[in-house]
Amino acid sequence: MAYARKLLPSMSALRILEAMDRLGSVSSAAEDLALTQGAVSRQLQALEAQLGMRLARRDGRRLVLTPEAHVYAAEIRSVLARVAEATMRLQTAPVGGTLSLAILPAFGMRWLVPRLPDFARRHPEITINMTTRLEAFAFAQEPFDAAIRYGTGHWPGCDSLLLKHEALIPVAAPSLMPNGRPAPEDLARLPLLHIRTRPDIWADWFHAKGVTQAHPLTGTMHDQFSTITQAACHGLGAALMPDYLVDRELATGQLVALDAAPTEAAGAYYLVWPQAGADAKLMQFRDWLAGQTEAEDTLPR
Repeated sequence: MAYARKLLPSMSALRILEAMDRLGSVSSAAEDLALTQGAVSRQLQALEAQLGMRLARRDGRRLVLTPEAHVYAAEIRSVLARVAEATMRLQTAPVGGTLSLAILPAFGMRWLVPRLPDFARRHPEITINMTTRLEAFAFAQEPFDAAIRYGTGHWPGCDSLLLKHEALIPVAAPSLMPNGRPAPEDLARLPLLHIRTRPDIWADWFHAKGVTQAHPLTGTMHDQFSTITQAACHGLGAALMPDYLVDRELATGQLVALDAAPTEAAGAYYLVWPQAGADAKLMQFRDWLAGQTEAEDTLPR
């Protein structure tokens, strides 16, 4: 597809605009890009001439970006990052290609990574690059071939492969439970540790146990299960955890289970990929993962 020249500014000019927006001044942008302040100013003027609009104005002795330029810089920042990532992949691409995978940090580190050496032995020609992503994203807007997600297995425009069901167990440090295991209705009186990506996980667990809460559940919010595990081990509260993430801590006595057995969660972990974007290396990875799910409980942790 052909574009008019004014719609495709130079990469160096865009980098200067992004740096000015990120760092707040011409001098800081020049230092960041190893340029003179004069070179930065000239590139910015050339970009203004190409676009036919002002991108900066004088504020005393400082040159500041216009509101429109701030919006433009924010939009091109992600594009520049994708160009850099694509260039790196091109420069380091192995014979069989590279598979870019978005993973959930806890599940990726505890379940997927220990299994990857087997894939590397079977497919040494394929390199897997992994990036942690907690929030949902659209494949069309991100440079990922596939992702590991938690949910019910249905994402619009995507295919999925079930990797592992999840079972939840409430846990706490022994020091928090001097009188032994409490009844489910008594757990709400403890300080609770919440996961930001699943804010209703405790409420759903209490509901499944038939416990009605008269007041909203309180406690502290965390962004990852790994931080919740550490907080629980140090006695900061009770945590509702996927059982496979705390089996070590339960085995060593750092944590104690606050229920007789894990409760199966409504969601599960899946490999997810766009229906229109599957290629040979992704299918090889999917087929290998399908074999790994058959013996998911035999791997030492």
